[in-house]
Amino acid sequence: MTARILVVDDMPASIRLLEARLLAEYFEVVTAANGADAIAACETGEVDVVLLDVMMPDMDGFEVCRRLKSDPATSHIPVVMITALDHVSDRIRGLEAGADDFLTKPVNDLQLMTRVRSLVRLKMLTDELRLRASTTRNIGIEEMLARRAPAGEARPQVLLIDEDRQAGHRIAEMLEETADVRVAPDPQAGFFEAAEGAFECIVVSTGFTAFDPLRLCAQLRSLDRTRFVPIILLAGDGEEDRIVRGLELGINDFLLRPADRQELTARLRTQVRRKRYNDHLRASVVQTIEMAVTDPLTGLHNRRYLDSHLQTLFDRARARRRPLSLMIADIDRFKSINDAHGHDGGDAVLLEFARRLRANVRGIDLACRFGGEEFIIVMPDTEGEVAEDVAERVRAEIAGNPFRVDGKEVGVTVSVGVSSLKRGDDSVQELLKRADIALYEAKTGGRNRVVARAA
Repeated sequence: MTARILVVDDMPASIRLLEARLLAEYFEVVTAANGADAIAACETGEVDVVLLDVMMPDMDGFEVCRRLKSDPATSHIPVVMITALDHVSDRIRGLEAGADDFLTKPVNDLQLMTRVRSLVRLKMLTDELRLRASTTRNIGIEEMLARRAPAGEARPQVLLIDEDRQAGHRIAEMLEETADVRVAPDPQAGFFEAAEGAFECIVVSTGFTAFDPLRLCAQLRSLDRTRFVPIILLAGDGEEDRIVRGLELGINDFLLRPADRQELTARLRTQVRRKRYNDHLRASVVQTIEMAVTDPLTGLHNRRYLDSHLQTLFDRARARRRPLSLMIADIDRFKSINDAHGHDGGDAVLLEFARRLRANVRGIDLACRFGGEEFIIVMPDTEGEVAEDVAERVRAEIAGNPFRVDGKEVGVTVSVGVSSLKRGDDSVQELLKRADIALYEAKTGGRNRVVARAA
């Protein structure tokens, strides 16, 4: 995973230090020495995370953050404020300005990198949602992104999982004016409650006597119902390694005990605000795509959407020098299925094929029904070798498990062609052409196989 990180600091030595750390981890780095230049860099749309110093002349970091978060074009960019200030009031001021995190100098290398990676993953998800919404030409998208939470908006529902009942009660009291808090003292019961409830944030304490809190966080991240629910880890002094590992696993934020009421409230509001932002994006995408650009049978995107969105993904990959792969999957001898079982049987096979396809690709991958029995999957940030492995996984899943048609088992196979973005001159048309040639080779080579065309 690579990304473009903007480092903002008026001290050249500080910029060089952070730049060296980030380059060593293969991030791209751009720099700015003042707030105006930082805002201008973000407005280009090519910044993934901002590392922002607070103490700068003319415009301090708090004001820069406020301006970035109040502009719909830049409000989705994660901001980490880095400063020598270490008072709780300073952290709260940064969070209230919209910052996603607040790190104190000198910054621990491991904690910085895991935090940056966590925010990059979040930014990639938001970028994908914004791109899809933009592709559907939803004219209300910018108004929605700029929307401020109305005064009457529902209080967030929060689940606190902490076996220390007294400590849990104190945390609930701290949040009583901000959120409705449900306390679960048993971690196993808390997991099931999270899966069944409609929570907008889950706070997990590390103080379990006989249960690993990080395993609980990992389980929450692996479950569809809680995959996008923010998790805040409530940790104690000396648990830095556990916090770092938690960030790697996908927790969104952490707070050290004893928790400060204002900081806890500010961090909770930050997480709920981001969740609602992405929830609105998803709702917008669903509402505008379903009728216009979704295949009514399979629920996948249709060719109209692919024709518009593939070019956007291609241009973004070229601009950011990131990999992009594509595969075309064609169900073998589909006409014989229609002949033997009728069009209803053929539709049942297409519907089940689409379901299995979705189950074997990532949420950020673009899966489309190209027409008839042909499907295209576009995989951002994916090298050709990885795409070939995914294609083989799909092929094996289809061939290894018969389909049920009219109460009978029917063997189905698929041929797949794979292509990847070339480093030199390339185009969407050439990318599709290479995958189509590879698919033809898979068909003529005996079917039920994967063929990749090297970039």
